[in-house]
Amino acid sequence: MELQDAIRKRRMVRTFDSSRPVPEEALERILHNGTRAPSAGFSQGQAWLVLRDADLEKFWQFGSDAVSDSVRTAPLVIIPFSCKRVYLDRYAQPDKGWTDRDESRWPVPFWHIDTGMAAMLQLLTVVDEGLGALYFGIVPEQVQPFKNAFGVPDDYEPIGAIAIGYDAETEKRDLRARRSPIESMVHYGTWSR
Repeated sequence: MELQDAIRKRRMVRTFDSSRPVPEEALERILHNGTRAPSAGFSQGQAWLVLRDADLEKFWQFGSDAVSDSVRTAPLVIIPFSCKRVYLDRYAQPDKGWTDRDESRWPVPFWHIDTGMAAMLQLLTVVDEGLGALYFGIVPEQVQPFKNAFGVPDDYEPIGAIAIGYDAETEKRDLRARRSPIESMVHYGTWSR
């Protein structure tokens, strides 16, 4: 599939065919392609938790507050994590020299941004594999109980979750009328017109 086709076809799916598991080869490509995202200083402060079968039932105790029941039909959920410590450690190395590990040097939290870029590559790979996906958040009060239940180290933060499977939506949503016009979003040379 051409990149433009994957971008055009990418949308959020909220109902999945629970009888069809995600093929192992597709899962491997989805995970691998996430590692191809930009990473400040090549810090690579991302990790993924892959949940299927019984692990999914356990996950929905923490992740279902943010989604409708139909999303629970997904046979696979991948949780992308960012780790600020990895970035601070990398930038304290001699070639970067920020040995004070001062977070104020970072104009934005690249650990979250880079992990979001990795998640986007995974969402595009899902489309390329002929699958559907929904990116959603874990409600704040459930993050720590979720991390505790799955043994996630304290310094790794979930930036959301990606439900993946074969699209089983019977009615496709047409969001073209709700999409903001590009002219309201792009500014050339100066913000004002």
